[in-house]
Amino acid sequence: QVLLAESGGGLVQPGGSLRLSCATSGITTRNYQMGWYRQAPGKERELVASIMPDDRTTNYAPSVRGRFTISREAGQNTLYLQMNRLKPEDTAVYYCNAIGAGATGLFRPWGQGTQVTVSS
Repeated sequence: QVLLAESGGGLVQPGGSLRLSCATSGITTRNYQMGWYRQAPGKERELVASIMPDDRTTNYAPSVRGRFTISREAGQNTLYLQMNRLKPEDTAVYYCNAIGAGATGLFRPWGQGTQVTVSS
């Protein structure tokens, strides 16, 4: 069984930073394109960052490009998301997953997610 466990969220002021972590078990993340998703209240879950198995190729949604950095610690099957210059519109629950067809999450169930709230 694949388990995904996100952590590191919290309340931060605009302009602040957070580092999210995703601990996984049951998979070798290096074998998958991995991603961070987020879901804001009343909105659909969206993919915001991804990293290819080669660890050299990353992609970001335009809304976070230049502010967020996705990385992977392959030996520990852990995924990270460094979020800088946070904005109120980054407020959402953040999830990790491998990326499947149509950029949807590959594994079920999703983890519990970690809440990020950006507010003054």
